[in-house]
Order: sequence, then C-alpha cells, then structure tokens
Amino acid sequence: MTIRSTAIDTSDHRTNLPRVDPTDSADRVKSIFNKYFTESLSFPSNEVDAVVGFFESREFDPTSARTLGTILMQQARLDNVKVFELLDTLKGIETLQLSSIVTEVLNYNRSKISTLGYRVDSSDNKLEKRNVLV
Repeated sequence: MTIRSTAIDTSDHRTNLPRVDPTDSADRVKSIFNKYFTESLSFPSNEVDAVVGFFESREFDPTSARTLGTILMQQARLDNVKVFELLDTLKGIETLQLSSIVTEVLNYNRSKISTLGYRVDSSDNKLEKRNVLV
C-alpha cells in the first residue's frame, strides 16, 4: 500500500508568501555592504566586565551600562587612556557629575544634528528673584 502526500508542491508556482529558503544568494554581498563603513570593536573581557559593572553599580540599566561601556571604551582607546584609569577617575564623582560627563561623551560620539541634555531644577526662591520697586 502506497501512501500519497496531499500537500501541494508550490516550488514552481508564483505566490505572495515569503520564500521558504532562508539563504539568499545576495546575503554575502548585503553583509559586506552593511558593514563597509563600520569598524568591528573588540575589547578584553575583564575591561568590559569592569566598565559594565561600574555603571550597573551606579544604578544604570544593564542595556544602558553596556552601551555606555562600549562608547567609553572606544573613546578611551582613541584617547590612549587605560580603561581602569578612567574608572578610577570616575569612582570619586557624584551621580549628577557622572550624568554630565556621560552626556558629554555621548554627544561627542553621536550625530551633530541632535544633542542630549538634562534639566536640573533650580532651588532658588522665586520671591528673591523678583525685582521690587518702591
């Protein structure tokens, strides 16, 4: 007794569905052009762990800690500064000063059409700011 499959072979039929074959002959070319202007980054694992751990201990989100760590390590490499010396310098800084430094580094490494910033509420008394004429 022979069992026949009732599935329809659509390999030679036109369809609106995506191709089943995940490999594309242009994948290699696409990957070359997608990475053409980007430089691959590689850092020692102990430096990555130290920088990410530093920011996570300062209550940064893990994703933010990895992103900031990557940018700081890249900037440290460009400036010929050792990462551990940079971390030692940042250890004595308060949270607000750290936010300011991180913002400056992020702005330096992003497109010039937009910048990051933050707002600090002033604690001045509004009545003292007014000019009162008698």
